[in-house]
Amino acid sequence: MHSDLAKVDARGVEPTDYTEIPELVEDFFEQADQHQAGVLVKRGRGRPVGSNKLQMNLRIDMDVVDAYKAQGAGWQTRMNDALREWATTHGLMA
Repeated sequence: MHSDLAKVDARGVEPTDYTEIPELVEDFFEQADQHQAGVLVKRGRGRPVGSNKLQMNLRIDMDVVDAYKAQGAGWQTRMNDALREWATTHGLMA
């Protein structure tokens, strides 16, 4: 296979080579995808208006997660309900 990379490298880059590239303004960065460690980070998905839910990282033992997942769809809601019930019965919530 033949490559022209040596020709490209020998040519060099001139300021005029950048004239067709648009300037990146603040609006571009607000709408751009962000990647961290190769993983796409969704943007603009903050707390929905009217939502009382908070997305967070929480470490839970795998056997507990597996037990809830084994019950099928809605396992996160059932886990939330169990936490709410425990907090209520233990006087943490009204």
